[in-house]
Amino acid sequence: MSDVTDWLLDSDPAIRWQVMRDLTHEPADVIASERVRVATDGWGARLLALQAPDGRWGGRPWSHDWTDTFHVLELLRRFGLDPASEQTHRAIARVREHVTWRDPEFESPWANNRFFEGEVEPCINGNVVSTGSYFGVDMTPLVERLLGEQLPDGGWNCEVERGATVSSFGTTINVLEGLLEHERAIGGSDRIGEARRRGEEYMLERRLFRRKSTGEVIDPSWLEFSFPTWYFYDILRALDYFREAAAEPDERVAEAIGIVEGNRTSDGRWLLQNVHEGEAHFQIEDGEGKPSRWNTLRALRVLDWARQGG
Repeated sequence: MSDVTDWLLDSDPAIRWQVMRDLTHEPADVIASERVRVATDGWGARLLALQAPDGRWGGRPWSHDWTDTFHVLELLRRFGLDPASEQTHRAIARVREHVTWRDPEFESPWANNRFFEGEVEPCINGNVVSTGSYFGVDMTPLVERLLGEQLPDGGWNCEVERGATVSSFGTTINVLEGLLEHERAIGGSDRIGEARRRGEEYMLERRLFRRKSTGEVIDPSWLEFSFPTWYFYDILRALDYFREAAAEPDERVAEAIGIVEGNRTSDGRWLLQNVHEGEAHFQIEDGEGKPSRWNTLRALRVLDWARQGG
């Protein structure tokens, strides 16, 4: 194995099992044995231990930092916490039974919705669909809502209720990830697959980061890589979605892939280039500007996907 692979494996079980699956291609039983440890060792176990008896983390369903129920569940999903584990069943049961969207900030008709019923913004609801589907919750009602909110240009936008008429990349990637996770859970759907393809085309027509009208870069921060990404968009997150969806890479992703490759350091790693502000329960990387195991793992598997043609 290479020095980079050894460095990736010298880490938390949440990273190790994904390296074994995506890069070193270990036998299924070896991968499963490592994945189980996410619930009992390291970051996953630490987050699970922080859940309150009322099912919440951070005392809130959602907030503008990263310590709440919404963001902790997303992180556990990205860690690959085994949905079949006893620890997972216990944590998700608490959320289903006790957590609603009620919060002192919210005076809304949906504030009493149970957590997995979602709220009103498709960027939030796309993520809730991802998490619920991954952890075995039937997300069909919320998926139906999202399908009805797809805009004519193919994507989604959280700001529709405030007058937006065109899609946004940030909302669209959250919804696409949710629809993909739901399809996996139910075994596929022609209708959802078609909606995903329309959303993918919205992004591909813009080369994942350029304005369709002028070709200019929409937001330079999209060319910097983060982990966790939370609800923010960047091209590495987009490419990792297309890899997960087993899409056939076409020439419209070539420039984005070139940018990923160009960010590799001389020692074969990728840096943590952009840390999104907000409190977290604990740090999972060494800091902004330092080598990032998460970005390195995701970049390497994206480049493998691109080389192999999907």
